[in-house]
Amino acid sequence: MVAKIGRGNHLMGVLIYNHEKIEKDQGNIVHSHKMIHPSAGAFTIPLLERSFEPYLIANNRTEKPILHISLNPNPNDIVSDERFSELADNYMQEMGYGEQPYVVFKHTDTGRAHIHIVSVCVDEYGKRISDSFEKVRSMNVCRKLEKKFKLTSAIDSIEQKDVPLQKVDNKQDNVKRQITSVLRFANENYKFQTLGEYKALLSFFNITAQEVRGIIHGKEKRGLVYFATNDVGEKVSNPFKSSRFTLPVGLADLERKFKKSKTFIDTKKPQKQLRKLVRDGIQKYPDQDRFRKYLQDNKISMFVRKNDEGRIYGISFIDHTSKTVLNGSRLGKDLSANVFHRLWNEEKEITSTANAKKPITQHVEYVENELTAEAMPLFNAGVMESLGGLLPTDVPEENDMKKVKKKRKNRKDAKRR
Repeated sequence: MVAKIGRGNHLMGVLIYNHEKIEKDQGNIVHSHKMIHPSAGAFTIPLLERSFEPYLIANNRTEKPILHISLNPNPNDIVSDERFSELADNYMQEMGYGEQPYVVFKHTDTGRAHIHIVSVCVDEYGKRISDSFEKVRSMNVCRKLEKKFKLTSAIDSIEQKDVPLQKVDNKQDNVKRQITSVLRFANENYKFQTLGEYKALLSFFNITAQEVRGIIHGKEKRGLVYFATNDVGEKVSNPFKSSRFTLPVGLADLERKFKKSKTFIDTKKPQKQLRKLVRDGIQKYPDQDRFRKYLQDNKISMFVRKNDEGRIYGISFIDHTSKTVLNGSRLGKDLSANVFHRLWNEEKEITSTANAKKPITQHVEYVENELTAEAMPLFNAGVMESLGGLLPTDVPEENDMKKVKKKRKNRKDAKRR
């Protein structure tokens, strides 16, 4: 069974959506809890609305108090209306909404029966009900209810693989659907605290996200768009606005995700094991390719960000065991982007410079061993020039000058006589 949890601030829209299924003979109300019942006939939208009204009036802080949950059993499971009612009660109780008013709609429009639960996530005093680690708790509750009601487990097809998705193929027609699958998987399974860490994770599926800004009616607006990319990170598709996805993947949604991820990381501290593995690896394998292979063997992916000049300005590590994405600087100053840039680039430059000089020396030594009498003066001149002309290479000429001076002196002495 798969559960999907949505939140909003328009109760009427949610009620109309579900009630239309009934009018089209594609659904019915199978259960209600703490709701006002009709004295005669069926539930109406105004009557359903009145049951939630006191809670919404009491609420004064929660921006999205409307709760809209769908529970989707496997198509092979045959579930009666009574069993759907029990499932809804058990699920709401386990998730902390057992004392809330809610109504359960059964839908049959997709070829398989499933239920939608409409409720509110603020209590009768207007206090928001905690949703900490909600998606993780929801998955655990689904596994528990599958066993209790003997339903087909979703774990075999969804949760056993570390990365059960393929890279986005922009040559196919369903690019948006491919991106949707990746975004859902990434947001439901991994923890990340910045847009950079989020983009690092998406990059392994050939997707990138880009923040956009603009002025609308004199006010600055921010948004997020997604692109499919090729294997070197170049954009190869039209942009897809975050609002086009029926998923919480906009900037505001991600900022909430960042906060929840931070709480998880501060509490569970998965960075300790990751930090140890990365430090051990870089000490053993300073070469980039061997280091990357070491990380892969330990179920860790590495994403390196470079500018146009080739300088590394960001590095992220994705731990597929703890499902956590962390920038190198979060693991320690010794694992920051600058450290890896110096290790993999500046040392190469030094080595390259040294190697560039070394062949010249070897060439000179080789040539010196094979020098002819004709080439020797040229070689000596070159050496003298390189040493600032300090070598006494003109000794024969100096001896000749001594002889000339001696002859002149002898001539002067003869005249005096």
